[in-house]
Amino acid sequence: MKLAVFAHCAIDTITIDGSNYEQIGGSASYCGITARQFKFDVDLFTKFGSDFPKQYLSENKINFINSESKKNTTKFAISITGSDRTLKLENECDAIDYSSVNADGHLVSPIYHEITDDVFKKIKNDSNFLFVDPQGFLRQKDDQNNIVLKNTELDLSGVNAIKINPEEGKCLVNGTHDEMMLALQKKGIEHVLLTNKTDVSLLVKDKIYSITLPNKNIHDTTGIGDIFCATFTCTLLKEKDFLWALSFAGGAAQAALDSKNVGLQKIPSKGIVQNNAVYFYNLIKFRNL
Repeated sequence: MKLAVFAHCAIDTITIDGSNYEQIGGSASYCGITARQFKFDVDLFTKFGSDFPKQYLSENKINFINSESKKNTTKFAISITGSDRTLKLENECDAIDYSSVNADGHLVSPIYHEITDDVFKKIKNDSNFLFVDPQGFLRQKDDQNNIVLKNTELDLSGVNAIKINPEEGKCLVNGTHDEMMLALQKKGIEHVLLTNKTDVSLLVKDKIYSITLPNKNIHDTTGIGDIFCATFTCTLLKEKDFLWALSFAGGAAQAALDSKNVGLQKIPSKGIVQNNAVYFYNLIKFRNL
């Protein structure tokens, strides 16, 4: 099976408890490598500069075409305290070019303005199944280049699944957590995921299914959402079962956090994810809306 990923690679400087780590990052890297753990072929649509070690993508057998840019790679300074993090944009690479691709699913997860409205529209027209993490559509920078979220009109027609957190949801729709999920569902989205730190909810039809990740010490949270999204997408495409997709996605996020690793080293193997998924599957709660 094949997953097409549209997102930027990045070079992140991560600060945790006063220690700095320079890491390869960006949702392109996290989503692509996670999908490879699930034996998906990955066509990556991205942009990076000569400063990016593209051999890391090649070693993981990720396909990328027309990705090199004259501009340096998008770069963030990320400061992490517990489950909270702040981002500062230090460099912005070129926007992503569109190319048609025949894939089982498309995953759109921008990190900062790399997907134009025109490219997003073409992806939607081309996709059999489309998962969107809207974070990069909503991000703006202030006069110190700190990243803030801004209310954004985003055409979500043609989207099959979406993941938001409460702050992102408020930039797209109004209301309580349940009301935000319902408002997104009314836009035609079949699977609406809301992650609120350790609480994960999935709205399908008239029911909300939920799991809670064990509340343990948290180290590097960078990329956890990308690992979650890619795992959910790959599992749903392969198994055609949204409860297993939810369980695997939660299992992947938990395994990544448990690893205590920084950057891409936290991406878990499928075997570890599968063990966690069985645990979460038996703990799923649901309620009617």
